[in-house]
Amino acid sequence: MTLPRIISVDDHVVEPPTLWTDRLPAKLVERGPHIERDRARLNFTGGVLSYEKGGDTGDWCDWWVYDDLVTPFLKVAAAAGFEDLDVTPVTFDEIRPGSWKQAERLLDMDANHVEASICFPNVLPRFAGQTFAERPDKDLALLCVRAYNDWIIDEWCAGAAVGRLIPLAIVPLWDPELAAHEVRRCAALGCHAIAFTESPHPLGLPSIHSGEWDTMFRAAQETETVVCMHIGSSSKMPSTSPDAPWIISSTLLFANAMGSLLDFIFSGTLARFPDLRLAYSEGQVGWMPYVMQRADKLWEERPDNGFGSGLVDRPSSFLPRVFGCIFDDEVGLRNRDLVGMDQICFETDYPHADSTFPRSAEVAKAMCRGAGLSDEETYKLLRGNAIRAFGLQRFGITA
Repeated sequence: MTLPRIISVDDHVVEPPTLWTDRLPAKLVERGPHIERDRARLNFTGGVLSYEKGGDTGDWCDWWVYDDLVTPFLKVAAAAGFEDLDVTPVTFDEIRPGSWKQAERLLDMDANHVEASICFPNVLPRFAGQTFAERPDKDLALLCVRAYNDWIIDEWCAGAAVGRLIPLAIVPLWDPELAAHEVRRCAALGCHAIAFTESPHPLGLPSIHSGEWDTMFRAAQETETVVCMHIGSSSKMPSTSPDAPWIISSTLLFANAMGSLLDFIFSGTLARFPDLRLAYSEGQVGWMPYVMQRADKLWEERPDNGFGSGLVDRPSSFLPRVFGCIFDDEVGLRNRDLVGMDQICFETDYPHADSTFPRSAEVAKAMCRGAGLSDEETYKLLRGNAIRAFGLQRFGITA
């Protein structure tokens, strides 16, 4: 099997130390996000892991400091290149340069059979910019959001990276009107994808059912901007009990995407915005056939809206505008006719712990063979669907 070069729809970029200090007004630099190198000591009390900054003992760590927020940079956030995986504090000097330097990232992509990559934020902002929504000074937070977006568009995805690193913006989550404005601003700058939360309610924000996000979804639809939702972007993970091991949450990752998709369908959001496109990063797709079967069954049996659904069209009819993103879901590929082969995209998750780097081609080949994909289906999975979903023709990627 000869694999086409991969387009990864979910990777991450470690925000460089000077991202905000180079872009915020001088009077705000000390309050805005910046790096301080100091010791870090791990504390594990009552089942809760914490870190203490400073002192004469502990590992050296690059700490992100932003107003009263002080958070350590941990190995797990940039795991590529490490043989062991843990929550040890690290510095920028220790992580793989491709995690945060453009030239090195392009080399790592070449080595990994990847042509193009869409990168989510990583450490300080988290996966959808939740950090900025949590800070009390929203004027500073808005400047930080815009600074990040200017950097991702004008630097990370510019120059030698045009057509290889595809921009993905964040929005001010605390205000749907401001979020809509940022969607339009970034689209005018050439960015047609945003990182949004899979579920606003756990963040203390209006739910998808409230209708308050419609102004942002309208902006996304009108600018042909894809709404991308990464697992964990609601700042919560599925689990069974407080003392359950992390492997349970990691196995159940898809559950967040499953609930989010049902919110978008049964809130009527996808019905109100017929051209809106969603993408679920690390959501996988193996769960979709049964969940859509169950949703369609309830919709058919309760036409009187007794279960709270006023949809005119069956729930599964909205799937052609929903893109599932996978890195190890052979079960989903075996059921591709039920999911929709045109809706499944591939990701490498560089530089995270689940990343298939530097073996992404090998992993993809084994998965495609195991699921019995044809050459045409393999092309769709590894690049064709991503080109169509994200309109990558804008960046010169046409086939």
